[in-house]
Amino acid sequence: MKNLLKLMDLSEKEIVEILNTADQLKFEKKNGIPHRLLEGKTLGLIFAKSSTRTRVSFEVGMFDLGGMSLFLSSRDLQIGRGEIVQDTARVLSRYLDGIMIRTFDQREVEALAEFGTIPIINGLTDYCHPCQVLADLMTIREYKGNFKGRKLCYVGDGNNMTNSLIVGGIKLGMEVSVACPEGYEPDADIMKWAYANGKFSCSPDVLEMAKNSDVLYTDVWASMGQEGEAEQRKKVFKSYQINDKVLEVSRSDAMVLHCLPAHREEEITSKVFEAHSREIFDEAENRLHAQKAVLVKCLL
Repeated sequence: MKNLLKLMDLSEKEIVEILNTADQLKFEKKNGIPHRLLEGKTLGLIFAKSSTRTRVSFEVGMFDLGGMSLFLSSRDLQIGRGEIVQDTARVLSRYLDGIMIRTFDQREVEALAEFGTIPIINGLTDYCHPCQVLADLMTIREYKGNFKGRKLCYVGDGNNMTNSLIVGGIKLGMEVSVACPEGYEPDADIMKWAYANGKFSCSPDVLEMAKNSDVLYTDVWASMGQEGEAEQRKKVFKSYQINDKVLEVSRSDAMVLHCLPAHREEEITSKVFEAHSREIFDEAENRLHAQKAVLVKCLL
């Protein structure tokens, strides 16, 4: 695997291989078994968006794997002062063994991969969030044992998380449903692909979409860069919340996931969040293990 730009680029087999590697690395981490597979490797971490889990997990991940990471804020790089992505890619390819970038525009990630000669990992764009969804899939398999025949329901904004969850879920044989207001649907091309390649549905009806779900998932109503829309979005999304009513129509053993940070009493109630906090924080921890697997696949 040369790059991780979006999950659409990966086959079911490649995704499963990443998850299997993540499971092994997690076992070794928990049992104090060294796995310094990337000794001497250097990863650049470019951040145009703020981060908690992405930054810490990638830095710790590279340390665990025996490599080194460099935090590169877009405010400190020449790319933040007008240098084109193509030139940045060609320069950094001379210094580094790989780049993880967390930014706004998916085209920036694609350009780094096109003009660079080292692996590029998408740490988040407005279009997709593949690293998070690999951790989500890892967590679902830990709790449910398998994917085939399972139903994943996402409640909320049809954003980057939704796009990647649809792709990851469908590729691994899950049924995927999305409950979102009209006008806030996921990417149209991704939905077209999902309808053609799996069992997929999208509707404003939260309870209908959540019916018989094995996994419930939500995210904040206003993502980074949408802060100016926050008050308007609170009105639009006020009924798009994972709460007791949604759990009642799901399977009795349904798990709840949230990519964090969570705004309690908005997209999820405090009661539901705390009742399912084990799953949610296992999911957060799995960012570390899943991303280490991606690093091994791309840099080794």
